[in-house]
Amino acid sequence: MLVDEGRRSALGEIAPHPGDRGMVPGRALRPSAKVLPEHARNHNRSLVLQTLYRAGQVSRADLARETGLTRVTISDLVAGLIAEGLVVELGQRDDSRPGKPAVLLDMNRATTQIIGIDLSEHSVFRGAVLDIDGEILASAEVALAGSRGSDATAKVLDLVDRLVDATSAHILGIGIGSPGIVEPSGTVVAAPNLGWTDVPLQRIVAEHTALPVFVANDANVAVLAEHGFGGAHGDMMLVKVGHGVGSGLLVAGALVFGSRFAAGEIGQVIVGTDDGPEAPYDREKCLEAWLAVPRLESRVAAAAIAGEPVAPVLREAGQRLGVALAPIVGALNLSEVVVSGPEELVDGPLLEAVGETLRNRTMAGFHSDATIRMTSQGRDIVLRGCVVMVLSAQLGVS
Repeated sequence: MLVDEGRRSALGEIAPHPGDRGMVPGRALRPSAKVLPEHARNHNRSLVLQTLYRAGQVSRADLARETGLTRVTISDLVAGLIAEGLVVELGQRDDSRPGKPAVLLDMNRATTQIIGIDLSEHSVFRGAVLDIDGEILASAEVALAGSRGSDATAKVLDLVDRLVDATSAHILGIGIGSPGIVEPSGTVVAAPNLGWTDVPLQRIVAEHTALPVFVANDANVAVLAEHGFGGAHGDMMLVKVGHGVGSGLLVAGALVFGSRFAAGEIGQVIVGTDDGPEAPYDREKCLEAWLAVPRLESRVAAAAIAGEPVAPVLREAGQRLGVALAPIVGALNLSEVVVSGPEELVDGPLLEAVGETLRNRTMAGFHSDATIRMTSQGRDIVLRGCVVMVLSAQLGVS
């Protein structure tokens, strides 16, 4: 199904910056200063949009002060952004100072929408239409029902079609958070829980919709939400507990991808063996065996049926996660670890055990005071992260 042409072209075609197609390794998420002349216009355009996106309702003179750009440059950039429909004039500021009142500007927040897709949950694929501030305008989901391989891909396309039909404004792009290892090109190299190997998901959805599409690892997308909409500060790690277990790392303002784009894949680290350093790899003793939602729910149910307390099951899973995280927190000196997953499982004894284990296994005063907390974004963290991903890729802002 192709998107309606009128809807797609409401603001015109907005080309991504040269070389930017999704999340680029090593690129800081937010522009903050002027650059070399040969790169200046695109960068300064993003700088103006970033300032308007975060501050809103500022004048051209305010923009010049905030960005360090000249008033002539600001006037030229703003004129172009208004012509594109990305910026609007709101009217004159109420001002008692002498002289002509300044005209206030803001992002044109009502005429652009983004589609976000979350493929990380173990029973459903979830999606939403969101505005550029991350507010959900419409939502839909498709039951996974054990679908794998091409069947799972077909369900993604079905969900995308339903969400495209639910939009009411120009679609800036589609963001998708997928479990597994995902290349910057949007190819899912490996997602064992979905039966995907080398699936060019970004290309498949883009050809299906004729819209800009960006696919990334679900935990990396979740980090973007915590950074863009949550209370994240400093270097951080976000652990995503769902169908599997993965994590995203934000260091020095940029996502960490790794040499083979598998940074943060902690789910396959062995944490359930005391057999010594020569113990072979065993999937039944890796972190996912203790912490993945289907496994954890099964253990909790078994304890409840047997009339045993559930808390020890959750604490044990938290201890295993703490064992996996301790060397990472120690190596990177992270300021906080954020956990995303079903609150009824993760928040409470499990999270408390993570914190206790980290404090016991890291250097006091340097690593042991890292903040351990639940995400502030709840179940919608990946969906809201898709907004940040699309905004960053399409407009250079977050």
